[in-house]
Amino acid sequence: MGIKSAARMFLLMASLASTTTAWSAEIHGRSSTQFLSFNNEWLNDQRQTELAEYLRLSITNIDKAGKFSIHGYGRASQDLSNGEGLNGRLYYLYGEYRDLYDKLDVRAGRQFVNLAAGSAIMDGAQVDLKNVGPVAFTVLGGRDVVFGLNGEIGDATNTVLGLGAYLTGFQKTDLEVSWFRKWDGGDISRDIIGVMGKQYLFNNLQVYGNARYDLPSETFNEVQAGVRYYPTSDLILTAEYFQSYPQFDTTSIYSVFAVNRYAEGVFRVDYTINDKVAVNGGYNRQGYGDGAHADVYFAGVGVRPIEPLRVNLEYDKRSGYYGSLDGVIIDAAYDITKVAQVAAGFNYDVYERDALTGDEIARRYWAGGKYKIANNMALSGRIQNDVNERYSSNVSGRVTFDYDF
Repeated sequence: MGIKSAARMFLLMASLASTTTAWSAEIHGRSSTQFLSFNNEWLNDQRQTELAEYLRLSITNIDKAGKFSIHGYGRASQDLSNGEGLNGRLYYLYGEYRDLYDKLDVRAGRQFVNLAAGSAIMDGAQVDLKNVGPVAFTVLGGRDVVFGLNGEIGDATNTVLGLGAYLTGFQKTDLEVSWFRKWDGGDISRDIIGVMGKQYLFNNLQVYGNARYDLPSETFNEVQAGVRYYPTSDLILTAEYFQSYPQFDTTSIYSVFAVNRYAEGVFRVDYTINDKVAVNGGYNRQGYGDGAHADVYFAGVGVRPIEPLRVNLEYDKRSGYYGSLDGVIIDAAYDITKVAQVAAGFNYDVYERDALTGDEIARRYWAGGKYKIANNMALSGRIQNDVNERYSSNVSGRVTFDYDF
């Protein structure tokens, strides 16, 4: 859907909502207007300036029962310097009718859909069947929306279909089982079964996990399992295992290449000492297959020495497969008044990718601020400079005006 047709759809739906009912429809959302300046990597790092508009819109109270609503979100941008012209993306624009016969929720239009087995942006419909017992059901399908650098690149042969079943009505238990399939040019490109669950135990323990099984390759392409323990309200202990086996669309040439499975185990501690100091730290063991591995240690502290000032410091150290890294992140924010805030930060990384090149250094400096003009209007800005092996100076920035309605 092009930018002109998307704009027409927005205007049409807004006019229908405001003229077809005797009661008053409510229109809420946010308009975010941004002026951006950056080096465009796709144009040999030429300086590019853009004017962009992000619009999020919700129209409710359309019908007397308040069951029907319309939601939309999109982006339009105009290049002001390099002749790339007007570009836009419509991320979602759908109508939703809830509690049809007290059992169905129906969405139709462009929307983001997400199941344990997969996710997509699609032009289609999703129907949820509920209030039929402890299990609810989801069915969805439509055209798979594929974005490229300058807009949509898919066509009517890119389609998606999904089925899901999940527990409902259990306060401490979540469980979903689903199936997700994509087609490209009439051929199956993705075919996945997924499961996702979460369980609370003893009021201070959470066990969670998810897995995706790829039917064409007959292998698990993603597995995650973890546990969080809350011995006190100030202390969180997390242990997690994750593995990923990269899978490409079966219609892609890359699907014939051999890849290694990636796996990692993480242990993390988060502790709030008081209302002024919080600390965290942990260890991450990464495995890349064929005996290759890396170790990552990380620690952080957040302090509020005085009420308007917040300072965060993070450090991580990595060693092992494909080089080493020592990195520090420092950022601070200060509330000048209730409506004005300034912030700044600094990133410093020393890394070695190859023993022949030795240590390389990457730095990022940034500063920003925000001013609340009114309860529904704010002006903000940020400027940053990246200095690394590629750039001796790479300055980028943006100024944003947000209007809530």
